Amino acid sequence: MKVLNYGSLNYDFVYQVDHITEPGETQASDKRETFCGGKGLNQSIALAKAGVKVFQGGTVGSDGQMLLDVLNEYGVDTAFVRTVDGETGHAVIQVDRNAQNGILLFGGANMRQSKTEMDKALEQFRPEDFLLIQNEINLLDYLIDRAFERGLRIVCNPSPYNNALDCCDFSKISIFMLNEVEGFQMTGKREPDKILNVMAEQFPAAEIVLTLGEEGAVYQKGTERIKQACVPTDVVDTTAAGDTFTGYFIAGIIDGMCPADNLKRCAKASSIAVSRKGAAPSIPFAEEV
Repeated sequence: MKVLNYGSLNYDFVYQVDHITEPGETQASDKRETFCGGKGLNQSIALAKAGVKVFQGGTVGSDGQMLLDVLNEYGVDTAFVRTVDGETGHAVIQVDRNAQNGILLFGGANMRQSKTEMDKALEQFRPEDFLLIQNEINLLDYLIDRAFERGLRIVCNPSPYNNALDCCDFSKISIFMLNEVEGFQMTGKREPDKILNVMAEQFPAAEIVLTLGEEGAVYQKGTERIKQACVPTDVVDTTAAGDTFTGYFIAGIIDGMCPADNLKRCAKASSIAVSRKGAAPSIPFAEEV
């Protein structure tokens, strides 16, 4: 099985701050670093480091060569990445003294996907291959519809959650990867059990993975629920925690792991990732996990 990850490719400008800046507040940053990121890139690298054959789909600007170099360095196939005139997407990330983050996205080239290029990419994949998506590119509704027609298993991380998702047919999603915030945005519920209850009612055929930060994660399929505790560590930067979990979860399915063992490995991988700075560089290889 192969994975096509059609998603964002960004430069991450990471600022170390005392606290996440409040509305109307100006505060000084202690340090700024630049990393290669974007949910698409981070999740592809997580998949590749977990040992999966992954293809990246998406778009970069004329300044995006470093992103392609990083993907290729980790063995991600970039044949379906298109370069266009203009600026590559980027994120401004605040990381506070408790290692929590706040992220501002600029879509740039990520919002210049074309239906023609999506069709070309999807033609290279067969039923039961995976399509991994996030909400940091345009034409997501078109991509879901075409992938479903081809019989691909669609894994969706609906982040950031906004009205662009209103036109997407979520009944075509095979696996949802959610955190607590996205779970609330999709269901209107804040308690994990209630989030899962609503998701089960609305999408009875889908698998759900709800990550809960320090409280671990829960897997749901039908009436089955499996809980996984967090693996304690010294937290440095939580930026790529969810992306690491997503990549390793898909890798576990491909490796034939049962959900309980899969969740355990995902928790370990995410724990390693948050103990390191940056996004893509913090993601561990399978041997480390």
